Amino acid sequence: MSKVPEMFGSMVFNDRKMQERLPKSTYKALKKTVQDGEPIDLSVANVVANAMKDWAIELGCTHYTHWFQPMTGVTAEKHDSFIQPNGDGVIMEFSGKELIKGEPDASSFPSGGIRATFEARGYTTWDPTSPAFVRDGTLYIPTAFCSYTGEVLDKKTPLLRSMERISNEAVKLLHLIGRTDITRVVTTVGPEQEYFLIDREMYNRREDLKLTGRTLFGAKAPKGQELDDHYFGSIKTRVAAFMRELDEELWKLGVLAKTKHNEVAPSQHELAPIFSTSNIATDHNELTMEIMKKIAEKHGLVCLLHEKPFAGVNGSGKHNNWSLSANTGENLLKPGKHPETNLQFQLFLAAVVKAVHEYQDLLRITVASAGNDHRLGAHEAPPAIISMYLGDDLGALVDAIIEGVDYVSPGKLKVETGVDVLPDFRKDTSDRNRTSPFAFTGNKFEFRALGSSLNIACPNYMLNTMVAEELSQFSEELEGAEDMDSAVKALVKRVFTEHKDIIFNGDNYAEEWVEEAKRRGLLNLKSLPDAFAHFMDKKNVDLFVKHNICTAAEFRARYEIEMETYCKQLNIEALTMIDMAKKNITPAVTAFVRELTETALAKKALSAAIPTSVEEELIMSLSNKLVCFVKKTSELEEAVIKASEYSADGLEYARYFRNTVFAIMQELRAVGDSMETETAADFWPYPSYSELLFGV
Repeated sequence: MSKVPEMFGSMVFNDRKMQERLPKSTYKALKKTVQDGEPIDLSVANVVANAMKDWAIELGCTHYTHWFQPMTGVTAEKHDSFIQPNGDGVIMEFSGKELIKGEPDASSFPSGGIRATFEARGYTTWDPTSPAFVRDGTLYIPTAFCSYTGEVLDKKTPLLRSMERISNEAVKLLHLIGRTDITRVVTTVGPEQEYFLIDREMYNRREDLKLTGRTLFGAKAPKGQELDDHYFGSIKTRVAAFMRELDEELWKLGVLAKTKHNEVAPSQHELAPIFSTSNIATDHNELTMEIMKKIAEKHGLVCLLHEKPFAGVNGSGKHNNWSLSANTGENLLKPGKHPETNLQFQLFLAAVVKAVHEYQDLLRITVASAGNDHRLGAHEAPPAIISMYLGDDLGALVDAIIEGVDYVSPGKLKVETGVDVLPDFRKDTSDRNRTSPFAFTGNKFEFRALGSSLNIACPNYMLNTMVAEELSQFSEELEGAEDMDSAVKALVKRVFTEHKDIIFNGDNYAEEWVEEAKRRGLLNLKSLPDAFAHFMDKKNVDLFVKHNICTAAEFRARYEIEMETYCKQLNIEALTMIDMAKKNITPAVTAFVRELTETALAKKALSAAIPTSVEEELIMSLSNKLVCFVKKTSELEEAVIKASEYSADGLEYARYFRNTVFAIMQELRAVGDSMETETAADFWPYPSYSELLFGV
């Protein structure tokens, strides 16, 4: 472990390596590009490219790739070697032009109708704010991705644009209130990542896991998570070895992997990093998910990142810890010792409260997916209703501001352990609310509704943009104010008064909250089709067009892509269920019934006095269920065929899959899982939940 500082970032072309390998003038020019957003000169890019290439070759690289994040939800890469012809041989070269621009085929990536299949050209462009790194003998260069005609086709470009917008609007507002020392504001993110680890041999025997990432059939195991014994429990040897190697590989790539532990469900775990700027956090989270899968293979395991791989136990989420930091080093969302007099904090808090209230639909949309539909609203994740938790202390401050009364913080109270050898300690001013989708946790907001497989760029660029809009409005209102303190206080009071309905510090799981939220006018969008019905609302389109995050056509394209992806995922799941039902489950149950029948007949042939009631009852039960199972399988087949009738309208298509296809899938599963509990293990064609969840 003494080698960790030496190991950390060893495979990253980071700031230290750039200072070592670049001429001072080139280094300064590159830093100016990163910090101030100035265009990079080709001559500078040539020097950087050559230094990158030399460093990568020293680490054994022969190829480079422009690594980007298309709308597929996963990363993409095309590898090119450094070789260039040189007489009868080759030399290793890498130019600034090759660094700055790549040209992958764009025809087969989702475009939402922006590009036709025959229009193939697309471009990747170097993102100098995210450092290059080496993996598996290849130099990886983080990039953005667009079409030949300039339309944005990735998840990263809108994030980078939103970071610029919120910085500009935050700096403008800060200057108005006298903080001219602040010249740049960055959004920071620390995404906690939950995942499952299961045995690879078991995984390979499950068609549903291989094709969809989740189990489409599976009766509940006798033991689940009800004893809470897995949560924070002792980490098994095999899992500990995986985690140890994962930490090391992430540290080499500069990923600030900090915390690891067992999660609530059996075979479920979590990794949490230290926060970093939003775009780097996004790159690092994508890297983390990729590396988790690769390292799991080396240990005979499979890493499952689906939001709900197993019914009946908790699914996996990703907590997005979001905050704002200034170039001075201060956190703009830190209340300080006296939040009641900290007008700067109150102003930024008010902006977030207003943004979440006015764009609650967008926040819900950012976490909508086929997988996450299984989690949100269950008592294992925040509900589908977006609200904010501020805690008792801040909640009381907001109430005092609204009511116009003085507020006195109770300060940090002492916790007395009652044991002499244990030290007393100061507790935080507020408890945590694990049921809230958007909770204040001291100096940041924890957006807890994200699904485990989600690319965090989308929720963060939307969050950045909606807060940037509120900051812009604040600046317009405060500009020219004669008494700035009075103007800020009046603005903050009005915003909290008008938007207090989004603040809820209670139990988000309580049935009463559903009714209370409805009374407050908060949306309860239970599924992806419900949420995406609001995607193209005028206020949402106008928001992203106004701030140049994307055009109206690009925004529409993202809507179309998400609708299409949702329908395709459910279609694949339905076809997989049909395949499993017809080819494996029905024949298996039929074979077991035949075995029972032959046994009963053999008993009767031997002696009429031998009881056969056990076999007969099982034969009757399974035969009846099998009739229902085959019927439901046929219904599902018919529903999938009929789905094409709705394909002209993306939203109606998604609603059909949700309300009709998915409903039949649930009914088919219920019958199948019931048959599993009555069928001998030797006959059942798939590993059980007991084997899957407790087999590592």
